[in-house]
Amino acid sequence: MSDYYKEGLNRKQQLLLPPSLDDYVTEDNPVRAVDAYAELLDWSELGFSDTRKSDRADGQKAYHPRLFLKIYIYGYLNKIRSSRTLEKEIKRNIELMWLTEGLTPSYKTIADFRKENPKALKQLFKEFVLMCKEIDLIEGRVVAIDGAFLRANASKNQLIMKKGAARDLKKVEESIEEYFTALEYSDSEPSSSSPVAKPPRDLEKLQTRKQKLESDIALLETMKKEQYNRTDPDATLMSKPAHNLMAYNSQIAVDGRYKFIVATDVTSEGGDKQELHRMAKQTQEAIDNDAVTITADKGYYSTVEIKQCFDDNINVVVPPTQTGQEQKNRGKFGKEKFVYDKEQDGYICPNKQTIPKTYSNHTSYQRVMHLYRISSKICQACPLKTQCLGEKTRQKQIQRWEHQQLIDDYNAKMKTEVSKAIIKRRGAIVEHPFGTIKRMLGWDHFLVRGREKVSGENALIMFAYNFKRLLNLIGIPLFKKLIMALKKGDIEAIKEEIAEYIAAFSVYLRRFLLCFGIWEKRVCSK
Repeated sequence: MSDYYKEGLNRKQQLLLPPSLDDYVTEDNPVRAVDAYAELLDWSELGFSDTRKSDRADGQKAYHPRLFLKIYIYGYLNKIRSSRTLEKEIKRNIELMWLTEGLTPSYKTIADFRKENPKALKQLFKEFVLMCKEIDLIEGRVVAIDGAFLRANASKNQLIMKKGAARDLKKVEESIEEYFTALEYSDSEPSSSSPVAKPPRDLEKLQTRKQKLESDIALLETMKKEQYNRTDPDATLMSKPAHNLMAYNSQIAVDGRYKFIVATDVTSEGGDKQELHRMAKQTQEAIDNDAVTITADKGYYSTVEIKQCFDDNINVVVPPTQTGQEQKNRGKFGKEKFVYDKEQDGYICPNKQTIPKTYSNHTSYQRVMHLYRISSKICQACPLKTQCLGEKTRQKQIQRWEHQQLIDDYNAKMKTEVSKAIIKRRGAIVEHPFGTIKRMLGWDHFLVRGREKVSGENALIMFAYNFKRLLNLIGIPLFKKLIMALKKGDIEAIKEEIAEYIAAFSVYLRRFLLCFGIWEKRVCSK
């Protein structure tokens, strides 16, 4: 058979000149990029915990934090996140053997590094963003914001919901009451042979269940929360049309040029309405550009958040949500039919009557609302009354936010062609990273618990995405040149080389797509 097939080495044969471990790792292997970048970092600036302070019973020396960061970057790039799996791979994976230089930390030591350094991991993400900006890979003109639910390391079985607990408590109390009612009936009819509705053992279970539910409700009332998870108190039940899960809402801001994530954070809120200003502010600080345009989907539309962005001179482009549809479905006039008259400070109704401003106002959702009301006599005599008022409503009244003019101007801006083009472009910018993170890389859940630790792992996930994105964009050889240039403090030459490389690749890609398009047309014509 040896005449036809290749034969491998004799495993027991001793080699006079055995190959070094370095020979097994090619020059264009991504693990070399991981090693080069980790060696470049200034550890005193990042703030990683000093492993030398750990007390070891066996008296061994501590591992350098750089080692764990190399392990985690490599692991996240290769869909290996579990500390136990990383421990196994270190002992059998040649790339990791090369990266760790033969060191084999335990899974617990690996896991502790991720849990104990959330702030340093967030700083690591920021440092990489600054590096990408320094070499002109982050433009900072249009940045898109989006959020996604990433599953928390918490079970729904450990979740306490106030509404659910109150509902269950009512059922338990009804069952207990039924038992005592049946017991009274049984005592009053001694000749009756019918058994008691519930045996004493079930009564004990019901009473124990009642005490637990009362304790859960008291806990929620003390914490002033509607829900609480015993496994991870910071995680919340988040719902979408297709599913609901214990999760954190991961927020990202993505630059429009090469899809780099420039800012990220996590929240326990299941919606995005409160996140626009916070993420926009983080983005502005990260890219250091006051002229940046922030765009997001309509889930971020909030008049309060838009006002805060306006106060901080942040240009936001978020499509307004459609209101008043319920009124239209009922055959009533929508609010747009009532035109605000700035000179009279009143509204003009469809019957050309003025609805004047009153001296009443109230606060609603952090907004001071002014009340506009017309006389009931005018409304009752109006021929359009049935299209305007409900059956029991005597007069028309409208609420107006004190900063409504700013929102009216903003909504008018959203109708311009420039804003429409930005909104149309948003999906192409920000949907790509989350698609890659959740589907291709499998980072759809967190492994740590508590918001602070989760924010650290979230930053590590987004850093790994950016790192992989950069390697795919410029390649391993050019990345190593970049590291050398950063060490020397001279990056102007490498900036030009990176720009030329990307430009040449873009031309090649356009030609390839053009050729493919022509080929497709020829095939279709046949």
